[in-house]
Amino acid sequence: MEQAQVPGCYRHPGVETGVRCTRCERPICTDCMVDASVGFQCPECVRGGSGTGHSRTANQPRTIAGGRITAGDPHLVTTILIGMNLLVFLLGMLNPRLIDEMKLIGLAFDPDLGRVVGVVDGEWYRLVTSMFLHERIGHIAGNMLLLWLLGGALEAELGRLRYLTLYLVSGLAGSAFTYLLAPENQGSLGASGAIYGLLGATVVLVRRLNRDMRPVMALVVVNLVITFGWQNIAWQAHIGGLIAGLIISYAMVNGPRERRALVQWAACGLMLGLSLLTVVLRTVTLS
Repeated sequence: MEQAQVPGCYRHPGVETGVRCTRCERPICTDCMVDASVGFQCPECVRGGSGTGHSRTANQPRTIAGGRITAGDPHLVTTILIGMNLLVFLLGMLNPRLIDEMKLIGLAFDPDLGRVVGVVDGEWYRLVTSMFLHERIGHIAGNMLLLWLLGGALEAELGRLRYLTLYLVSGLAGSAFTYLLAPENQGSLGASGAIYGLLGATVVLVRRLNRDMRPVMALVVVNLVITFGWQNIAWQAHIGGLIAGLIISYAMVNGPRERRALVQWAACGLMLGLSLLTVVLRTVTLS
């Protein structure tokens, strides 16, 4: 049996190595490794990602998606998102009328508010506010646990801006899909669309890093069983968010290095545009 040849460092061809740059995937030896949030990067990618060759920024690697690694709490955005969800939950507990004003609904007469409500009636804000709304402790506890487990790692891997964009666009896609397929008078609320977007992104990222897929796929299966096996769950939000998360994250971590930012934001823009188009077409149909 022929023995596999170990590649040599691209900068020091005589030095064998099993490590590759996480950005360009060229083999690098210990003298060329620059520690990054995910594995190691080569000196050229570090300089290129920093935007200049100045010594002040030469050792500031970017994330696998090209995001800037900032100082401070690596889970800052995740913590803020959890805090916002908890705050809105508390306000809803103190004032149940807030839930009626903010939940996603197509068009219906609300006896508690004494008027017609819904996106069709011009209340488009419900597509976003419903993403931060929960009624039951078990509901918000499950969503926030997943947000912390999935979001913290994704924020560190993608960078704050890309991570926040992934979360919000996935959540909006989940709301749009629910608005399209759910009965017009059916209320919906929860961060599940955004959370499932993070779940899809985790699948893509684990695959990209060639890590063991079994734990994350088991998590996906369990959540899909809950989605379709549990009563009173807006499965449309879960599926819409999951699809958006898969598409956006694939563009973020697999795009070509030369036009990576363009591909990433084009994918985000595409999902945002499709979500808005879905909302417009559904509104026209129900009007």
